[in-house]
Parts: sequence; C-alpha cells; structure tokens
Amino acid sequence: MRTPRVLILGGTGEAQTLAGALQGRAETISSLAGRTRRPSVPVGAVRVGGFGGVCGLLRYLVANRIDRLVDATHPFAAQISRHARLAADAADVPRLTLGRPMWRREPGDRWVGVSDATGAATVLRAMEGPVLLTVGPGEYAAFAELPHRMVVRRVESGEAPPFRDCAVEVARGPFDLAGERRLFDRHGIRVLVTKASGGEATEAKITAARERGLPVVMIRRPRPEPGLCVSEIRDAVDWVLGGAPSSVGSGPS
Repeated sequence: MRTPRVLILGGTGEAQTLAGALQGRAETISSLAGRTRRPSVPVGAVRVGGFGGVCGLLRYLVANRIDRLVDATHPFAAQISRHARLAADAADVPRLTLGRPMWRREPGDRWVGVSDATGAATVLRAMEGPVLLTVGPGEYAAFAELPHRMVVRRVESGEAPPFRDCAVEVARGPFDLAGERRLFDRHGIRVLVTKASGGEATEAKITAARERGLPVVMIRRPRPEPGLCVSEIRDAVDWVLGGAPSSVGSGPS
C-alpha cells in the first residue's frame, strides 16, 4: 500500500506538530500562507504562498495526487477553510479539520463578546486604556480613531501601527503566564482585546486578565465549515493513516 500523501494547510503550531507526528508514517506537504518573513518551518515538504482560490487548490490536489487534506489553519482563516472544503469535495479528497479547543470561561471572567474588530472598537469607547490589542495588522484600522494607548504584539516588526499612542511588542508564542503578567504590569494594561482563537499557546493572557479582574473584549470565531473535525493531534494522525479517530465532532451541516 502506498504511503499516504497528505496536504496540511496552516502555519499554526498544531499544523507543525501534526507534520512532526506523521514523520516516517506519511508523506506530508505543509502549506504556509507566507505572511511572515521567517516562519517556523515544519518537518517534511513545505510550500509557501496561496493556491489561487478554489480552482488553484483543486488543481494542486489533483496534480500532486493528494490522498488526504487536513485543514489546520487558524480558527479565523475562514476563506482558506471554505476553499479547502470546496476543492476537496470537487477532487473527492477526504478532508479533516484539526480544530483548536476553545478557551473555557471561568468564574471571575469579564468577557464581552463582539462579532468583529469594528464591534470591539465600539465597545472600547466606553473603557479606559491602556489596551493590549492582540489582533492582526489587517484589523488595526478599526481602532485607529480611538484615543487609548495601544500595546500591540506581533511576530515581526513592520510598518508602524496607525495609533496616536502605541507600544509594539515583537514576540512569538507560545507565551507563559509569568511573561504575560510582566507584560500587563509593565504597560499598566486595563483591558485586553483578542480573538477567540483558543488553544494553549496564547491562553496565558486570558489568565493574566482574569487574575487582575480586567475586561476581555472577545471577537467571536466565524462559523466553521461543515465536516469531520478533531481537536487532538493523535486523532488527526489516526485519520490520516486510515483509522477512526477516537473523538470527533463536526461543523454545521
């Protein structure tokens, strides 16, 4: 039987861990979006850049004889997840979503749920800064007119954010609780703005806000694509190798 060839979408930590777990057991091709100059590179074959929409991804699946596709992209990467579903269906390639577990709300949490960055900026108008803003640069414009001091964190330095008063922290996760505590104290953070990304790598900021009784403006996840979904690496490995995951879920039908 031929070694399965699997395309793993996503430059996430989960995607990298999956590629490592499949080393020697499957032929992996990890696809990175190419948004960072020095990405963390997984083991196995790697391609960088977009596919050119659904048709481009469909052609890639067929031309490269992909047996299985794992969507391990960021929970907010809605467009590529949609393209993955449509292309995999058209190519008749089995598809699995490796989902990131949601953060659990605990007693003392002061979460304010909003649908997008514009909603987050609206809520912030009634709050005091400084604000720890952990969203992508593409969403900075929604907050540009606010008077608050903004503390932004990103993987790489780049063009200055469009804020009147701003501090930039360049760092790559995972982030530990001790470091997040120092960050909050160093800048006197009064409110956290984040996407509901989930997972362990960035959860410490949620804990740090909870300890201080600070509000967290939480941008809700987009609706996931329908289909088989797992949250454990071992279940994704089992699926790639042709087995049945022990714990599965599904997106909306």
